Amino acid sequence: MNTLLLIDLQNDFLPTGALPVPEGDQVIAVANRLLPHFDLIIATQDWHPANHGSFAANHAGRKPGEMIDLAGLPQILWPVHCVQNTPGAQFAPALDAARIAHIVRKGTDPAIDSYSGFFDNGHRQQTGLHDYLQSNKVTDLYILGLATDYCVKFTALDARQLGYQVHLIPEGCRGVNLRPTDVADAIKEMQAVGVELANTETLIRMRP
Repeated sequence: MNTLLLIDLQNDFLPTGALPVPEGDQVIAVANRLLPHFDLIIATQDWHPANHGSFAANHAGRKPGEMIDLAGLPQILWPVHCVQNTPGAQFAPALDAARIAHIVRKGTDPAIDSYSGFFDNGHRQQTGLHDYLQSNKVTDLYILGLATDYCVKFTALDARQLGYQVHLIPEGCRGVNLRPTDVADAIKEMQAVGVELANTETLIRMRP
C-alpha cells in the first residue's frame, strides 16, 4: 500500500509560528494536491508538554540555538513550540486534515526529544508508527513536511532502517537551515541510505 506521511504540518512551524520554518506554509498546497492520490494518509504531530527539556525557556540563562545535554544526548534548545492542546500544536488550517487516517504524536516525554516519527532521539521508545504501518501492510512511504533537516530527515532515515521503501517529495518540504547547507546535506544523507526523490507532478500522473 502506498502511503503519504505528512511530517509536522503544524501552526508553530509556519512563518507566523513560534518556531517558523522559512516558507513552511508553501508545503500545505503541495500536500493538499497529493492527498487524493494516496490510499492511506498519516500525519505526525509534535506534542510537547510545557516542561519539555528541549525548550530554552526551561533552562535558566539559556537561549534558543544553544546546545545542552538532554537524556545523555546533544540537544539543540528551541523556542517553546507545539505545546499540547495549544493552537500552535494544531495542524495548519489550510491543510485538508479530514483525509488523515492516523495521527502519530511525538515528543511527549519531557526528558527526551523526538525528531523522528518512529522513535525518540535515543531510539529508546517507539511512537507506534511502525506497528501501525505493519498492521496495514505498508511497504512504501512518500514523505513531505517540516522540517527537511530535522524531523523529515530523521523519519526518513529510521524508515529506511526499518526496511521501508522511502520516497522524499522535496517540493513538499522546507528546512530550518541553521547552517546554509543543512537542507542540501540532509537530502544527501537521506539519498545515501536509499531514499529516492519523487516529483509531485509525476506522482499525480501515476495515481489519477
